[in-house]
Parts: sequence; C-alpha cells; structure tokens
Amino acid sequence: MRRPTRTAVFSTAAVTTAAAAAALLPALGATASGASPACAVEYSVTNQWDSGFQGNVVITNNAAPTSSWNLTFDFPGGQKVTQGWNGTWTQSGATVSVASMSYNGTLGTGASISAGFLGSWSGSNPAPTAFTLNGTTCNVDGTTPPTTPPTTPPTTPPTTPPGGGDSAPPKLHVSGNKLVDSTGKQVTLHGVNRSGTEFACAQGNGIFNGPVDDTAIDAIQSWKGVTAVRVPLNEDCWEGLSYVPAADGGANYIAAVTDWVNRLVAHGITPIIELHWTHGLYTGNSAGCSDVNATCQKPMPDAQYALPFWASVADTFKNDTSVVFEMFNEPYPDRATSTTDQAWTCWRDGGTCPGIGYQVAGMQSMVDAVRGTGAQNVILLGGLAYSNDLTGWLAHEPTDPTGNLGAVVHVYNFNTCSSSSCWDSQLAPVAAKVPLVATEIGENDCAHGFIDSFMNWLDTHQLGYLGWTWNNWDCSSGPSLVSDWNGTPTNYGIGFKNHLASLS
Repeated sequence: MRRPTRTAVFSTAAVTTAAAAAALLPALGATASGASPACAVEYSVTNQWDSGFQGNVVITNNAAPTSSWNLTFDFPGGQKVTQGWNGTWTQSGATVSVASMSYNGTLGTGASISAGFLGSWSGSNPAPTAFTLNGTTCNVDGTTPPTTPPTTPPTTPPTTPPGGGDSAPPKLHVSGNKLVDSTGKQVTLHGVNRSGTEFACAQGNGIFNGPVDDTAIDAIQSWKGVTAVRVPLNEDCWEGLSYVPAADGGANYIAAVTDWVNRLVAHGITPIIELHWTHGLYTGNSAGCSDVNATCQKPMPDAQYALPFWASVADTFKNDTSVVFEMFNEPYPDRATSTTDQAWTCWRDGGTCPGIGYQVAGMQSMVDAVRGTGAQNVILLGGLAYSNDLTGWLAHEPTDPTGNLGAVVHVYNFNTCSSSSCWDSQLAPVAAKVPLVATEIGENDCAHGFIDSFMNWLDTHQLGYLGWTWNNWDCSSGPSLVSDWNGTPTNYGIGFKNHLASLS
C-alpha cells in the first residue's frame, strides 16, 4: 500500500540404503554381540532430475536415549546440499553434517528421526558409503548403500511428502507451487500488515507507529487465525543515512527491527520482511515525492542502497527460515517506461531503465544479494502496477539456486485486477506454478464486501493473504483493520477478522 505522506517434488521411485552402526555414543555403551546395532542410518534418494535431487536420512536409535544428535557423511561425487529441513544442514567440502533442532534432539531407545534435503549433482550421484553419528562410525555390519539413483526422473521436482507439521512458526521452503514446512506439510499464511517501520524513522518520528511489545502481539493474535505479520522497512533507516535521526537509524533501527522480528517468531508468528521505501530521485509519472531520500514509494529500488540493504538483512536473518523476505513492496516501472516489455525487463534485470534516472536494482540482483549470504529463506516477488499485475511474472522469473521463490499480489477494490475474471486469468496461472501470497488486500470504503469476495477466491485456490493494515487509523482514510491497539476492529476489520475465524 502507498502510505499517505505523514509529518515495508517428486516421483515415488527411491533408492534406499541401510547402514547399521555399532554405537550411538561412546558413553551409551555398545550392544551385545549379535544384537541389533546401537543405531541404524538409512539414506535414500527419493527423486532426481537434471541437476538436482531430493534425499532423506532416517536415524534409528537402539541404544540409550540421547538429547541431541549429529550425523555426518561424505558425498563421493561432488554433490552439494542446497537446503534442508528437520535439522541444521551444513557442508564443508565433501563432508555433510546435519544436527538436531531444538524440537527433535531427544531420541529415545527404539526411536527414529528423519531429516530431508535438496541437493545438486553433476556427472553422477553416488550414495555415501559411511556415516558417523555423534562421533561414532556407523555401518560396522558391512552393508553398503547402492550407488544407482532413480532412473526415471520427473520433468519438475514434485512435492515433499507431507508430515505432521512444524511447531509455529514453520520453517519454510518451496515445493512445487506450495509453501511447505520442514516436514513437507503445506503452509497457508494468513495475517496482517503492521505499518510504521517504513516511514516513521525517515520522518523523525521514531522507529515504530504504536506499540510492539508482547501485549501488542497478543492483541494481534486475539484475532483467531493470524499466523503472519508483514514488516515493512526503510533502506535509508537500516543503513543510517545522515538525514535519519541517529536514534532512529543505523544500528538502533537494525536492533529494534531485529527485536521485533524475533519477538514475532517467539510468539509463533511468521514475519514477512519487505523493502517498502527506497532511495533514488524519481519525479516522473505517478511519483510519490520529489525527494531523493527514502521518504516515499519509488518505481523500483535503487542499486546503490538496495543491494547492500538486502545483503545485510539476509545475513541478519539467514539462520531462521521461518522468516520470509519480500524484495520490494509495490513496483511500478510500468508508469515510467514506454512499454510493458520494457517494464518487465526493468523489473527483472534492473540497470538503466527508461524513465528512471537512477541505477535500478532488479529482482534478479536482489535475489543474488540474498543468496550470496548463504540465506535460503523463502523470497517473494511482487509484479508490476503496484504488485497488482502478474501477467509477465512467469516469463521473467529470476533464477534462484535454492528454488525458493514465490510471487506476491496486492489487490484492492480500486485496482485494475479486482474481479474474479481477472483473478482467474492472471493470478491462477501463476499460482499453478509457484507459491502465491496476497501480502496486501483491502478496500477503501470502510466495508468488507470486496475483500470477502477476494478471500473466498483465495481460499478456493488455497492461497494465503494479509490484510492492510493493523494500525489505529480511521478506516475512512484508508483500509485500517483496527481502531485501537487492543484490536478493536473497524467495520472493514470485522469482515477480515470474522473470515479468518471461520477458517479454523
């Protein structure tokens, strides 16, 4: 939303190997001769395609209980883990390590745990032949895994097998056209926007608009069904440019935003961090301001500040894949360029764009900046026309080595694409290929008939959405969900609140 200026996988073929281990931990003691090994490790390649594959490990403990576990093995064919779930996956050279998470470290006698991953390969994909669990060599019974992966790969990676689901907030990754958690269970995000962190700091009014303590989050969660909160950011404040008050910018801004995001996570909420206001002088068609500073919405982010901004944000939150990144709030290069083709090229590639006087950070370069930090968080990308036009999204989708991209749409009653016929023709084809989240929905008439219709459409297509906005502004001046910080709904907010409650 443009803030008004005031003084943002798979086929069923599998190759399974069982490797019996002599001991789980030296401290646990060895089992008697001829008895079951102290632990068993099962490695499987559940699917393989042109340059990637999905794998899984199952660890069974037959010895004394342990409160944490760490499995290591070597890839013999130069394979690389690109992302993983149900464990902390790292790789150094050929050696892969997966360590237990806080929620699955306990492994009782006879208990099993599984962890999955996506990987890349070239030439051949032989299976590892030895495993080490908590420092003890496994596979002492002499069994070795087969080295032939599945021979009939699908043309695209299918969906990760469903499971019981993460505890909130889920660790997210993309599988096909769905967001899924670390067990492969589909996740549909529903929530609210929390405006303020994109504008207050640049206006000398602090960092937040309203409270951001535990009580404030409790109020948001009093609306049944809220699982996500969108956090809009200002790149000039994050980077501490000189015009931003020192108390509101740089290290202070980063610390405050980081605390807010971590507090949301602690409450089981998925934060969606997005770049809302950016640097760069733009005075062309539909300009929001004539200021070079990040005091309004620009057509596209600027390369000078947006790329280091996303590298810094990604590095800050890369260890928590429950945090989602939305690269840019509402692109509108179509208002500056002569043709839609030029606009979509600008959107993806950036650089010198017709009608925009500064060097643009395209979506590809921002994705690259995030992935360059090692972050594997889900990335969401809005389209043209203030994220309301997705007609060229699939044709211009950036490349992502982790395969964790999704699309964003914003829909209000005053947008061009605001009818079910448009949603069927423009949104549904994108949603059939990649995850799609409506990170802003609303209407400007203090009613909820329009969003009721759109939410019904989204529900039918199993798509998530977030209402604009959880701020105590009068809904007669824009789509404000609440009239106070306790969560008292406006008439518009009543429709959103009741709809979410009806989904439970």
